[in-house]
Amino acid sequence: MSTKMEKYKTADTSKITTWFKAAPVSALPENGGACIKYKDLQIAIYNFSRRNEWYACQNLCPHKMQMALSRGMIGSQGDEPKVACPFHKKTFSLKSGKNLNGDTCDIATYPIKVEDGYVYVGFEN
Repeated sequence: MSTKMEKYKTADTSKITTWFKAAPVSALPENGGACIKYKDLQIAIYNFSRRNEWYACQNLCPHKMQMALSRGMIGSQGDEPKVACPFHKKTFSLKSGKNLNGDTCDIATYPIKVEDGYVYVGFEN
């Protein structure tokens, strides 16, 4: 695993110590993603308004090692919300980060909440 990927770890909701104020809701596109920076991490945030849900994951594509997932297309596979990498179209669960194509490379996911018109992303540090 590359050192870039090692920085990204799925946050355990029960261990969140920091709620990072990422952006106002109005700054994020409906049914799409945008990228924010937290420390040395790039995090993709999705306003999945068709489902009335929000998600956050690493922005780093585990295949191309480029910061691109925030530009991917979001949709559903059955009841599972997903994002497709814009480079190779591999899809990842926005809930668990699991690679839905059956490959072994998953992505890190982070809890998200919306309060008082702002989007917050949860981190363990």
